[in-house]
Amino acid sequence: MQQIEIFDIPSPCKSICLVNNRGYCKGCYRSRDERFTWNSLTNSEKKKVLSLCQQRYKRYLQKQQQNTVFNNTKEQRGFDF
Repeated sequence: MQQIEIFDIPSPCKSICLVNNRGYCKGCYRSRDERFTWNSLTNSEKKKVLSLCQQRYKRYLQKQQQNTVFNNTKEQRGFDF
């Protein structure tokens, strides 16, 4: 049985509107198609897009953390006399 949604799911847009090298918005992590079709999606489709955005954001944070660790290790080796 499907639950009836009373309220529409608001857009995750953060008004940053810059695209990364993979084509995802740096503010909300939606693809171009996801951004352009947002208003025509059903609530279940919007939930799926939001889930994908959360996964993309988590991968972004993991990548940033890996880069930070790599850069710190690289700096430490640079002062080895």
